[in-house]
Amino acid sequence: MTDKSEKKTRRREIAPFHTYSEAQTLKELDTDATKGLTSQQAEERLKKFGPNELDKEEPESIWEKIKEQFEDLLVRLLLLAAVVSFVVSQFEESKEEHTVPSWVEPAVIFTILILNAVVGIYQDYNAEKALDALKELQSVDALCLRDGRWAPLKSADLVPGDIVQVTQGDKVPADMRIIEIKTTSVKIEQSSLTGESQPVNKYVDIVKNKEAVIIEKTNILFSATLVATGTVIGAVFATGMSTEIGEVQAQVGEAKDEKKDEDSPLQKRLDEFGNSLAKCIGVICILVWAINFNNFDDPIHGGFFLGCLYYFKVAVALAVAAIPEGLPAVITTCLALGTRRMAKENAIVRKLPSVQTLGCTTVICSDKTGTLTTNEMAVREFFVFGNSASEFFASEVDGINYDPVGAVKNLNKGDLQKFKNLRTFCESMYINNESRLIREKGRTIRTGLPTEAALKVLVEKIGKYEENVPEASGVVENYGQYLSQGYKKLAVLEFTRDRKSMSVVCQEEKLKKNVMFIKGAPDYLLNSSREALLANGHKTALTADNKQQIQAKVNEMAKKGYRTLAICLKEQCGVLSDYDGHHHKSHKLLENFDEYAKLEAEPILIGIVAIQDPPRPDVKNSIAACKRAGISVIMITGDIKETAQAIGKDIGILTESEFATKSFTGAEFDKLSEEKQKQILSDAISSVSGLIFARTEPRHKRALVKLLSGLDQIVAMTGDGVNDAPALQQADIGIAMGISGTEVAKEASQMVLADDNFSTIVKAVEEGRAIYANMKAFIRYMISSNIGEVVSIFLSSVLGIPDGFNSIQLLWVNLVTDGFPATALSFNPPDPHIMRKPPRKHDEPIITGWVFTRYVVIGTYVGLATVGIFLYWYLAYDWAEDGHQLVTFNQLANWSECTHWKDFTVKNFGGFNFEKNPCGYFTFGKTKASTLSLTVLVVIEMFNALNALSEDSSLLSIGLFANPILLVACAISVALHCAILYIPFLRNIFGTAPLSLKDWGLALVFSFPVVIVDEVLKAVSRARNAAEMSAKVKHH
Repeated sequence: MTDKSEKKTRRREIAPFHTYSEAQTLKELDTDATKGLTSQQAEERLKKFGPNELDKEEPESIWEKIKEQFEDLLVRLLLLAAVVSFVVSQFEESKEEHTVPSWVEPAVIFTILILNAVVGIYQDYNAEKALDALKELQSVDALCLRDGRWAPLKSADLVPGDIVQVTQGDKVPADMRIIEIKTTSVKIEQSSLTGESQPVNKYVDIVKNKEAVIIEKTNILFSATLVATGTVIGAVFATGMSTEIGEVQAQVGEAKDEKKDEDSPLQKRLDEFGNSLAKCIGVICILVWAINFNNFDDPIHGGFFLGCLYYFKVAVALAVAAIPEGLPAVITTCLALGTRRMAKENAIVRKLPSVQTLGCTTVICSDKTGTLTTNEMAVREFFVFGNSASEFFASEVDGINYDPVGAVKNLNKGDLQKFKNLRTFCESMYINNESRLIREKGRTIRTGLPTEAALKVLVEKIGKYEENVPEASGVVENYGQYLSQGYKKLAVLEFTRDRKSMSVVCQEEKLKKNVMFIKGAPDYLLNSSREALLANGHKTALTADNKQQIQAKVNEMAKKGYRTLAICLKEQCGVLSDYDGHHHKSHKLLENFDEYAKLEAEPILIGIVAIQDPPRPDVKNSIAACKRAGISVIMITGDIKETAQAIGKDIGILTESEFATKSFTGAEFDKLSEEKQKQILSDAISSVSGLIFARTEPRHKRALVKLLSGLDQIVAMTGDGVNDAPALQQADIGIAMGISGTEVAKEASQMVLADDNFSTIVKAVEEGRAIYANMKAFIRYMISSNIGEVVSIFLSSVLGIPDGFNSIQLLWVNLVTDGFPATALSFNPPDPHIMRKPPRKHDEPIITGWVFTRYVVIGTYVGLATVGIFLYWYLAYDWAEDGHQLVTFNQLANWSECTHWKDFTVKNFGGFNFEKNPCGYFTFGKTKASTLSLTVLVVIEMFNALNALSEDSSLLSIGLFANPILLVACAISVALHCAILYIPFLRNIFGTAPLSLKDWGLALVFSFPVVIVDEVLKAVSRARNAAEMSAKVKHH
């Protein structure tokens, strides 16, 4: 899965130190294992290689952030409208007391633009901090040998060639080749870098494979990993950006750069729509301005230039009407509400656009450990002997974590009297164990190795079936402590690579006799064993047939992906029979690791346990839900292939028959051609199947995401470790684990799972789909309203009548009055079958041809209704209470020539005085007519909001109360509209007049037909859908 086109190279070439012996390593690095580097050497190398630190990204300047806020074409168009409005205001010399001050319009538009920019910049400052978090991962201090002396040293000052010692609990400060292991064994917790579910053993031995991947480099300690057990001395060969963690940072930076200019699927669709809309607006504005060319020199404007500016102002109003200024705010609000709902489902969204990106996810690439599984080892099966070496008592064990709760199948209360070997089995597992179970915040956690903790949990589960065991309140290891009371631990024979086992020597205090409890790899201990412990407590010889039968059962467990351990006992301890401490004559044998195999030879086999990091209980159903929803699930893990396949089969990602073609290691997939890789991915996606990738490295994960993106897939990638950060950054939506996740993974992600559960992702996808469906509803609602405003202004210009709205009124409607219903539409109930539909295509337009046609029809009606009531007020509304004077259509259409009319007078009304300027009837005197037009616009948009409850279903069938929040929002919008009509201060700003009940009745008459028009269009849409479905049925 290497990126064939471009592969990140390190800052400097690193020799394959894992293939070098200790002596070769020291020679290559020109250092001394007993003295280290000299201070002078270290100083020279520090100048050459630089400090042992990761690069820090240069922050984006405030000016760059400000510039980004004005790159959207619609925003630039609105900015142009504001500039034009400002220029026009400088030439206007309106002395009419009833008009809105000319400076108000550009001031309001500029204010809106500034507020939008401030919000955008604030969101940017909350963006990526992944590289800083990576930097903090590095160790602060290191124990370093220089000038022949061991002393603490700042890790930033380490250089290649330094000799460093790390011990249990230390963070490895740089990439190091192991020179000496000072304890029996060394285990390193490197899951954050490799994804392995358990600490791994490290050795001094040479690794011959030059092409070995990180996991296979067993003689290398990697920077930022943790020493779980043991003490080791290593030679530093890579620092800073040359380390593996530096390579990860480089990949995170690359992925960030590649994704920098990429928008979310919704943003792409909005940008496409915005660009098309901007072009249309530009054409219409120029057209409106041009068709009024002959009117530029009308006397009422005071000259050609001022007439030109006046119609510029009309074009500005048209631009303001067409641009959905409130859309970004409503989308942000909708996404924010979605994040709150998702947070209740344990999905914490860090970046708002991720909410809707989830809705079109086609592939989920999931880490195995901790996401698909619990990341808590548990014994799934075990067996001990029955009444002979060929009879077995086998049991499956319930439970998926470290809580000692779960049934042991086939075992009943009191059965431990019948199976005496079962008690010894528990003694061996509990006493030969360095882990601890602790109750914390309502759950059981472990200290020590996961495998050992799983054995202690099994002991407690079996203990529930023994009678007369005293219970201590609040003690997790109750039964284990009860069993171990009669034993005193004397010595521990730690795990070594050669014998693959661990044991303890204990004194049985009652008998004053030493026994040895042993656990380890079944192949090693089964071969060494001579006897078996039977259910009656007696021992019997193990024959070759017995061993073959036992090995067959172990193989069956291994096929299920279980890790198996043999549990043994040795009653005759030989030279250790009377061992009582370090002063004993045999103690020297315990200091020689090569003697351990002899000391453990010929144990008594008690039983076998099968351990697994078990799948989460609800994951299987979630995988099935993904497949029904048309989403392919790909498992990516650092574990071995067999374990990955077992889990994948168990949870339904693949069947066993699919392993040959759909299960690969990272190296296997990497060897395939890019064309073959894409073919495998395409086949899995088209069949809505899955894939399994085992033994993967960071580069494999990121390259896989890039391949999928190249196939036009929307990829969600989960991860918890440092190794996952590049892929999380590269994915369309990176999902980090909240409990087990590193800060690096969280900072590189767009979403964090508070419960680390794959099922939460599926719930989030469902929420994302519902949000997108509702988002389309309010986008269409707002766009139809804007189309209506454009038609209204355009129609007024064509007819030659005074414009019905000013820019401030349109901004108010677009931002405030429309905003509440649009936001409330995000609360529309989701479609119950939303997760039985395939993902929407990433390039699916928000507004299709038919939908656009529908809303052009609705918009046309809005325009006709708003212009219609404006005309009605001047031409026919003689029953109005304000006593205004009617005029002819000819007079209204030629109002700009009013100053040449002879004997034209207008009687005063509504506080207006027209004695000196009767032509003012068509400018400041139009306030009531303009207010009626504005009111019709608002009321129609409230009806439109109700129509948007469903795209195709009739309002009669779904009912007004399908979304009660929408009714409240409509009421708020109407109340806000009333505020600008009846509050004097606001009336002066917006240029409105109060309406009477008759006026409201007239506005409703002009507004309500929009419901009828939309019902007709919905009926046509339902007929189209039915015809399309019928055609599909006939086709099939």
